[in-house]
Amino acid sequence: MNNIQQQEIQTAVDAAVEGINNDLGILWILIAAILVFFMQAGFTLVETGFTRSKNAGNIVMKNFMDLSVGSLMFWVIGYSIMYGGDTVLGGFMRDPFDLSFFSEDDWHNLFFQTVFCATAATIVSGAVAGRTKFSTYLIFSAILTTIIYPISGSWLWPFDDKAWLNNLGFIDFAGSTIVHAVGGFAGLVAAKLIGPRIGKYDNGKINVIPGHNMVLGAIGVFILWLGWFGFNGGSQLAFGGSDSIAVGSVIINTNLAAALGAITALFFTWLKYGKPDISMTLNGCLAGLVGITAGCGNVSAVGAAAIGIISGLVVVLSIEFIDKKLRIDDPVGAISVHGVCGFLGTVLVGVFAIPGEDFAGGLLYGGGFKQLGVQALGSLSMIGWAVLASFVVLFILKKTIGLRVSEKEEIDGLDIHEHGISAYGD
Repeated sequence: MNNIQQQEIQTAVDAAVEGINNDLGILWILIAAILVFFMQAGFTLVETGFTRSKNAGNIVMKNFMDLSVGSLMFWVIGYSIMYGGDTVLGGFMRDPFDLSFFSEDDWHNLFFQTVFCATAATIVSGAVAGRTKFSTYLIFSAILTTIIYPISGSWLWPFDDKAWLNNLGFIDFAGSTIVHAVGGFAGLVAAKLIGPRIGKYDNGKINVIPGHNMVLGAIGVFILWLGWFGFNGGSQLAFGGSDSIAVGSVIINTNLAAALGAITALFFTWLKYGKPDISMTLNGCLAGLVGITAGCGNVSAVGAAAIGIISGLVVVLSIEFIDKKLRIDDPVGAISVHGVCGFLGTVLVGVFAIPGEDFAGGLLYGGGFKQLGVQALGSLSMIGWAVLASFVVLFILKKTIGLRVSEKEEIDGLDIHEHGISAYGD
């Protein structure tokens, strides 16, 4: 066998390996997307368990429609905005109805990004549970998945020269800010404009309105924890060779942050209240997951554990601050878990990121304050956009069709008045 034949064989082998790795990557992304899809069930159970039983059916409908409406609107318009060519609006003028826009290579990414988009919308649902008009919520969910989320996502995730945060070196591996902080701070605006549930802040007092089923909430957190392995692991966007090792590292980091977030919240509330708080422990787990999402591909296992611990502490303090100081009613703690810890986790990348090719690393690795500044700028830019856009949309809705149900409807329960049936039959 001469050298030419050997080179031809080697070329054929390399091409075959590349093809296999490409197919494995697409398969892994689809599996990960299915896991993220199932996270909607987890969000539904968490929100249902943390709120009153008379609103359970309404919560099911909101979460179900987040995925349904999000799937439609992101396919029709949102994906075009997010992956188009314009720097600011993400190529808004690109024709979203041109079917040739979607090549065969786009389908798996479209599905993966669709379930991420629906997640951002679902976060808002928890913050406004128990008093929001179903029709108004549907409109806002449609706008968030069509415009608000895709525009902020277009600033980084196309990973090209026209994504301005990508040019700055901003890191948000799987969406601590792009998905969670955007959804969380949109929820903050919505909760503020809608106002608290009846009886929450009567006579200057802060009254606890307990959730009706912590078992449902816990099952929901387990489902979310499982789904997050797809959320973060799938964001490697490849599988095979060194990418397989990277996916393993991402999943370990994700698991450690969740575990340490839960453990930290448990012991912190045990010391603070005298007993370990169930809802705070569950939210501590979610806070760890949200916190690690930005840097799961860029930090060590020790760094992931540290982010989990910090997130577990901060989420407890944040939930109390928003409830007791700001007097904003957030029944499930979504603003703190997703908004505050989404921002926190993104910034902490600038502290714990390990050095890499053409990257000096975070503050603890001698990289200085540059990356820390980039992380803060990028996260605050997306949060600012989400807050501004959400306020404009919700203010218009408030002045036109209204944001919340009547006092009688809220007292009786949204299941009966909005949907004509109770989630829990006799």
